Amino acid sequence: PYPCRDCGKAFKRSSLLQAHQRVHTGLRAFQCPHCGSAFKWASHYQYHLRQHTGERPYPCPSCPKAFKNSSSLRRHRHTHTGERPHPCP
Repeated sequence: PYPCRDCGKAFKRSSLLQAHQRVHTGLRAFQCPHCGSAFKWASHYQYHLRQHTGERPYPCPSCPKAFKNSSSLRRHRHTHTGERPHPCP
């Protein structure tokens, strides 16, 4: 295992340890070429880039709408099914 020197958390691969260390260092390795915003995580950077490009790679199979991330699509699909995953108290 690869232990973190800062908190002791262990990882199976060195690449996972390197990604984890950004939590402690604050390193923002992913910088937007359009506006200069910087991100710790590649997934946040990719989502941000879609703000500039307008890309919506998650289409709804039931209607013409498309979304920038899978969680937005998942939430939208409830409008077609009528499912309410979080009932009111």
